[in-house]
Amino acid sequence: MQQIVPPYLLDRIAQAAGPRFPIAADAARRALLREPPARLGVEPLPEVEPGLPTVLPDAPSAPDRRISDAEGREKLPGRLVRREGERATGDEAVDDAYDGLGDTHRLFDRVFGRDSIDGAGMPLEATVHFGDKYDNAFWDGERMVFGDGDGEVFRGFTDSLSVIGHELAHGVTEHTAKLRYQGQSGALNEHVSDAFGALVEQYALGQDAEAATWLIGEGIFTDEVQGRALRSMLEPGTAYDDDVLGRDPQPAHMRDYIETDDDNGGVHLNSGIPNRAFALAATELGGFAWEHVGRIWYDVLTSGRLPADADFATFAAETVRAARERFGRDSREQRAVAHGWSTVGIEVPTE
Repeated sequence: MQQIVPPYLLDRIAQAAGPRFPIAADAARRALLREPPARLGVEPLPEVEPGLPTVLPDAPSAPDRRISDAEGREKLPGRLVRREGERATGDEAVDDAYDGLGDTHRLFDRVFGRDSIDGAGMPLEATVHFGDKYDNAFWDGERMVFGDGDGEVFRGFTDSLSVIGHELAHGVTEHTAKLRYQGQSGALNEHVSDAFGALVEQYALGQDAEAATWLIGEGIFTDEVQGRALRSMLEPGTAYDDDVLGRDPQPAHMRDYIETDDDNGGVHLNSGIPNRAFALAATELGGFAWEHVGRIWYDVLTSGRLPADADFATFAAETVRAARERFGRDSREQRAVAHGWSTVGIEVPTE
């Protein structure tokens, strides 16, 4: 179960927030003690077909969005409140989720030629108002689920488009590379979701790599928190620095890689390393990131060559290979991707 707020941050809030944020401390404790509902009745995932996507559909496909309201309970899916094509409801969480699902579908469809999460028009479902002051958002294998936050540390989780894109990208990974959610492959799983979450936001706003914030979860903290977002892809370790939350612990280089048994082997921590490699390659190339590094990363996900237990070095080598195959040997794109990885301490031969 992939959740946007990592357990180490919830644990910090639960232990230290009491005097300043009593409601948040209680909400964090409850979030840590409670497992999200397990998914039921999910069909087996299709096998990955090898080969790079080269032909985009002649016309964009249309999303099939369905937004439900859990009404403060922890039962899914909740009451269906908005279907595809229906008018805005006036409920900000419902309408933001609807718009965010559409923005995510639009990126994958128009840029990568992928019709929804599974590539075959899978309905995009989301549930809002999950639980009582629930401090997280997650992908359960069938739908996006959003809590409303505690109101002291976290706002509602539909406030950030990068969060919506991040969680839906877990579904894309689940239907393609199936990266195992443990250790370095798990950190890559989180990284891929951060990368495409950032691209969803950039594509929706028309931002080039230089104008982009490269922040994941911008807008989900209240004004009482000293922090910009949950994570910074370009500058891991700088997203927040707060008396209660502490300082963003993400490493930005392999020399600072964190060995831990917590958080499935530090998947939300060590993802900062490939995140920085991606953002550095994108900013070196300039222009719209979805036109170069985004295509390269998507090629890797869908190539059929990436093992489910891939480590950082294996993934890096595949991105350099994909850059060469798509843009040419010794191309600007290949050099930028290799340079991004070397800057974070992972050397990849370009031949």
